[in-house]
Amino acid sequence: MSWSLPRLLEGLHNEMQQKLETTRAVFGHPVTKGNASEAVWLKLLQTYLPQRYQAETAHVVDSNDKFSDQIDIVIFDRQYSPFIFKYEGQIIVPAESVYGVFEAKQAINAEQVEYAQKKVESVRKLHRTSLPIPHAGGTYPAKSPIPILGGILTFDSDWTPPLGVALQKALGKGNGDQRLNMGCVAAHGNFRYDSSIADYQLIPANRPATAFLFDLIAQLQFSGTVPMIDIRAYAEWLAK
Repeated sequence: MSWSLPRLLEGLHNEMQQKLETTRAVFGHPVTKGNASEAVWLKLLQTYLPQRYQAETAHVVDSNDKFSDQIDIVIFDRQYSPFIFKYEGQIIVPAESVYGVFEAKQAINAEQVEYAQKKVESVRKLHRTSLPIPHAGGTYPAKSPIPILGGILTFDSDWTPPLGVALQKALGKGNGDQRLNMGCVAAHGNFRYDSSIADYQLIPANRPATAFLFDLIAQLQFSGTVPMIDIRAYAEWLAK
């Protein structure tokens, strides 16, 4: 049999959806079920995102000693960011290195959307440093911190229809640092915030998990590179 891109993409999506569906059907305890679902999404991103990005469950810290909530999936830079803390199974990354944060849940509903909005806000409100960048001909000015993507990833929806007015209304309550940029309901479709119309596009997609992955990679490409972190701002805490 010859290679086929449509069959490859279909296989990727079917594998993802089957894992999420099995997690929902087999695990009885809500926490166990939630952890398993989170692991499925993490594995997808760890496998298919370009290697300059890393995805982990983590807290985010800034140079003012402020911490985010624990985030199910933090996508952060491993090419230019100089450090990451790992302690007793906990991962802590500097705010400057973060590209995106996502909550992974079994099903989307108003409560889970609000929960994700608050989790995203806890990262976006952190302070991020940025230093001028030296080069052979002089120095580039300090780069403005990139916008941090935020979203929610689920297998199913508690609404009927799964992607409709109720979802639009719940998403619309999150503005500013609470706004979710994108998300996936793997059994039904995706959503994306469109700044040109200041509203959400609800996309009943074929193979939603794969469509989300490609959309995420495209948005990360347009994010550019994280700013040059001021490591001395963190080092000041050594004397305190």
